[in-house]
Amino acid sequence: MRTLLIVDDDDGPRQTLEMVFQDDYAILLAESGSEAIRLATQQRIDAAIVDIRMPNMSGIETLSQLKKIDPPIEVIMLTGHETIETAREALRLGACDYLTKPFDIGTIRQAVATAMERRQHSEKIEGFHQKLTQLQEEIQNQTLREEMAKTRGEIYASIIHDINGPLTSIFGLVELVNQSVRAAPQLEGEALEAVKERLYRVTLQINNIVNISRRYLSFLRGGPHANTSVRVNQTLNDLRELLKTRSGARINELLIQPLPNETYALINGIDLLQILLNLATNALQCTPLPHRVEIRAHGLKEPLNLSKFQEGPSVRLINRDGFVNAPPLVALTVQDTGPGIEPETIGKIFDPFFSTKPLGQGTGLGLSIVKRLVEQAKGAVHLRSTLGQGTEVTVYLQAREKAPASSPESPGPLEKAA
Repeated sequence: MRTLLIVDDDDGPRQTLEMVFQDDYAILLAESGSEAIRLATQQRIDAAIVDIRMPNMSGIETLSQLKKIDPPIEVIMLTGHETIETAREALRLGACDYLTKPFDIGTIRQAVATAMERRQHSEKIEGFHQKLTQLQEEIQNQTLREEMAKTRGEIYASIIHDINGPLTSIFGLVELVNQSVRAAPQLEGEALEAVKERLYRVTLQINNIVNISRRYLSFLRGGPHANTSVRVNQTLNDLRELLKTRSGARINELLIQPLPNETYALINGIDLLQILLNLATNALQCTPLPHRVEIRAHGLKEPLNLSKFQEGPSVRLINRDGFVNAPPLVALTVQDTGPGIEPETIGKIFDPFFSTKPLGQGTGLGLSIVKRLVEQAKGAVHLRSTLGQGTEVTVYLQAREKAPASSPESPGPLEKAA
């Protein structure tokens, strides 16, 4: 049951209004503006009927304070001495209606019903905005951007397209609803039905986006590909083929050194290829001058001594606490002879949307994607950079000399495409 607050210093109108509405709403009574403010701070109030002329705190002041406590609250002003100035002030402060004494029962019933309906619409709109904000944050956190679509294939472009369509529709519908609510103090008849129909369409579109997002988030979190492995040398061969088409690989010296014996990294194959592709692209583009980029892999039979990995102005270690430091491990290093990274940049280099490139030339997503995918695989990333000498990034992952018998091997990404 929704709550109606009745504020009047005269006991007669308070009792009358309580009798009129006691069967429809939870009633709160206040004989002064200060008492109304106290009640509003203690519990939720959906709508209020406020007498304009009261001692100490006027109805206009009470209206202003109620709106500060809870902006969506709907307030109906009641007065026996109507003036144009007070009516204008009340509406300016957000009153939804302005009635005079003595009031007609039917009129005030309709005014309260309309106020309650407006409150309900405000709640729905606010709920939609919160859902949209949450969805947008999830999309950003999961790097649902065009950059990811480029490296993850047409399915990602399709997902982004599917989400952008409903989002565009939702924003348009919500704006129409906002315009309708702002334009008229009362929504009834065809205008009310139009708002209801638009809110229904918004609900359908939001449910559509939620379903798409859940499927996508499940995929990124490893649901469909949990416990898979991939051949490291096969991924390095795939990487070589992909980099052949990049201009940076043609003007710079690119060396890729595979393992002497095939090893299986415990990570999804597409994830590993995306990690290496992002790191290699950064290394190739770190300077317009010709330089060398070397990508190499080696196996580790002993756990890493993490005490040697101390972070500083030129060193970062990602996922120290989440890293499963249990051999055998495989280390994949991307090293360049570029200009290196400024010390003040090292601390922000893995943050989403942080980029040192000029505006429009980089999304700032590459290393944040690397960080997320390595963390999902319970691996670690070690970055070391020296100004004037270059940068070295090493990814550490759990490994097996043979594909785990408990789960199928994840084929190389280019094998899957073939």
